[in-house]
Amino acid sequence: MALWRRFFAPRGDEERSVVNSPVEYDEKQVGIEIEVAEEPVPEASGIAKIEAVEAVGGRKGRYFLYAGLAIIMMIYELDNSTVGTYRNFASSAFNQLGTLATLNTAASIISAISKPPIAKVSDVLGRGEAYIFTVTCYIVSYTLCASSKTFNMYAGGYVFYSVGQAGTSILNSTIVSDLSSMRSRGFFYNVMYIPFLITPWVSAFIIDSVVNGIGWRWGIGMFAILMPICACWIIITLLFYQRRARQSGLILTERLSVPEFCSRIDLGGILLLSSGFALVLIPITLAADAPSLWSTPWVDALIAIGGVVLVCLYPYEKYYARHPVVPVRYFRTISVVVSVALACIDNIGFGCNHTYLYVWSMVSHNFSARDAQFLNYTNSVMQAAVGIATGLLMYRMRTYKWIGVIGAVIRMVGYGVMVRFRTNDSSVAELFVVQLVQGMGSGIIETVLIVAAQISVSHAELAQVTSLVMLGSYLGNGIGSAIAGAIYTSRLRPRLRLHMGPGADESEVDKLYKSITGTLPAWGTPARTAVNQAYSDVMGYITIAALAFSAPIVILSIFMPNQQLGDGHNLVQKPPPPDPSSSPSPEPESEKPPESGSEATLTLVMDEKRLQRKIEDWLEGNTGHEQDIR
Repeated sequence: MALWRRFFAPRGDEERSVVNSPVEYDEKQVGIEIEVAEEPVPEASGIAKIEAVEAVGGRKGRYFLYAGLAIIMMIYELDNSTVGTYRNFASSAFNQLGTLATLNTAASIISAISKPPIAKVSDVLGRGEAYIFTVTCYIVSYTLCASSKTFNMYAGGYVFYSVGQAGTSILNSTIVSDLSSMRSRGFFYNVMYIPFLITPWVSAFIIDSVVNGIGWRWGIGMFAILMPICACWIIITLLFYQRRARQSGLILTERLSVPEFCSRIDLGGILLLSSGFALVLIPITLAADAPSLWSTPWVDALIAIGGVVLVCLYPYEKYYARHPVVPVRYFRTISVVVSVALACIDNIGFGCNHTYLYVWSMVSHNFSARDAQFLNYTNSVMQAAVGIATGLLMYRMRTYKWIGVIGAVIRMVGYGVMVRFRTNDSSVAELFVVQLVQGMGSGIIETVLIVAAQISVSHAELAQVTSLVMLGSYLGNGIGSAIAGAIYTSRLRPRLRLHMGPGADESEVDKLYKSITGTLPAWGTPARTAVNQAYSDVMGYITIAALAFSAPIVILSIFMPNQQLGDGHNLVQKPPPPDPSSSPSPEPESEKPPESGSEATLTLVMDEKRLQRKIEDWLEGNTGHEQDIR
């Protein structure tokens, strides 16, 4: 028993139980290997499947995966740059343009809180199975939105759309990160977005044709066919190689009961995390439509309850969750904390700036739907291009901190210039230059923060930490949209009344507030000039709010740890121990079980004579040589 406790008892910092596997002795072998398998954990099962897919598929399988990613990223980016724009026209068609920020905020919150559970599900069930779920959500959303008779029905369909988009995004990012090293992570992560360098320009012509032709409903509905067709490649590739790996014995099939499945995905933690953020953020936007705004009692009550729920998340994850969705050690990992904070704050400014940019450009600068699309996505296209260049620079320099600091400074300069160039008198060139500068800063920051977070955790927690960073991004976008919506709803009507003069028709003011479709006065008339100035005033307020969030980005980037980017997968996991047969005199003391993963392997190597002596002593009943074994 002393020998058993010596090698198999869990360490003091390990709380999981272990199950020993049978030991077989082969006289032809120089030593014996004893495997101690931990209780399977959800973080490792998804990793085991993707690693098994790589092992079975080899180089050919990897090429198939890359091809599948390329196809699904093309349709994902085309969808992202068109369906989101149709939202403006759908809101106007239902005379609900004033609630656009509310819809954007709700969509951002749903997308944010959907990422951790989908990441968990992909770890428990597999990447291919998770893709099937997200594509199904896409199909349901397209059907509901395209056939909606009321704005509420359209908003309900958009809930499913947000879940499908969030899941597809986290799965694409996770698979790319699964297949790349620390040093090349930034480059390959951004190469995935190469289709985005093209789709916004193509989508601008598509939107212009759809809006002026078949209508936004058909523009949404056609993706119900395109999305599943394009997603088939990567889904079939994953499921096919997972099946081959299972037949080869590399993947073991496990049946989970409902309680065990809920424990694996940490259902309790997900509910606390999701409900907490929803209770805090949704009232912030809805308060703008309430008669007494922030003095409305239910707003303060919901925000307070949401804060309490989020506070309860920490003790729950620390003391009760077996497989926490937010491990408490993340709160002590500077790279993770700073990355999530940077993602959130950077996207507050982005959400603030872009929620009404499309509408403002069409009103104040008389842009067509195509030209407004060009302006709206110039920032993101520049971000994707600079992200690729940043990844190459990180690969060359093997570091990232000061690259991120430079990006934060560029981002702040872009916001400062934006305050000056978001007016009726700004030229088209000035509008686009501001977008390019902002995109440059964001491309650097977003690349640095995702790599910094991912390399700070083990491979088994890759999807988990990626989902948390994206959670911060989407929450920041939601907060920014909420701020923009609050400014729009509280300032536009007064500014319209001011510029249209004392005799302004209240019904006309209300129409201009709710919709831009068929309500705008002719370009060049005094009435249109007044409307343009009112919209520019509101955009100026929104721009100043976005600028206020750029300074914390610079400060946070300075606190980012400056880790070296090696050729391994992360900084946590040590390289696998060398093969005992290739070492003439291995040291038993140097063999340690891995700290994470679904299996911990303990290898004891002894020379043949010593092993034979111990077996003879045991057969003779002599067990007094435990010290020799130690």
